[in-house]
Amino acid sequence: MSITAALIVFAVTWFMVFYMVLPMRFQSQQDAGAVVPGTPKSAPSSENVKKKALITTGIAVVVWAGIVWFISSGVVSVRDLDFRGTLGPERATSAPEATH
Repeated sequence: MSITAALIVFAVTWFMVFYMVLPMRFQSQQDAGAVVPGTPKSAPSSENVKKKALITTGIAVVVWAGIVWFISSGVVSVRDLDFRGTLGPERATSAPEATH
């Protein structure tokens, strides 16, 4: 896996985890009983984005490491996922021997 691919997988993993962590322990202004004038009642009552971003980073690193290991290990290849047979026959991996 190239460095660029690893960074893209990390970014996708980070945002997916972030969207799962973001609503945890959410308390709206209406729930807290202190609605700031000019804001919707559903707005958050406290700012926990930095803490949630740090939690997300920790979880994402662990998940990302598992994904990178799975992709790099070769447990599953692209040919294993070719259910319709569109890749065609597999090419020989070694060079053909010359016959004399």
